[in-house]
Amino acid sequence: MARKKKHVKVLKGEKIVYVLIAIVVFLFPISTVFTKAVLSETNISLERMKTRVTKQEEVNESLSMQVDELASLDKIQEVAANKGLSYNNTNIKNILETRGDLSE
Repeated sequence: MARKKKHVKVLKGEKIVYVLIAIVVFLFPISTVFTKAVLSETNISLERMKTRVTKQEEVNESLSMQVDELASLDKIQEVAANKGLSYNNTNIKNILETRGDLSE
């Protein structure tokens, strides 16, 4: 007795599912590598930006210290003496900074 071979028909919907699975299996590793590369590049950029921020903060702190030094009473008196001015406490008026219209 000869056995008959059964021919299994693959439906059109099954073909589409198989193709989609093959595409996903092929694209998943590629997308993973691409995503990790982008993440790595972003981390490098972030570290560079942190370094720039740190350096700028150091510059700002240094400039703030210079402003404090130049605004000290001793420095003001020294500059006044160099310009031929004298220190007279009765002629000094404090001006408070106000926001808004200065013509009040």
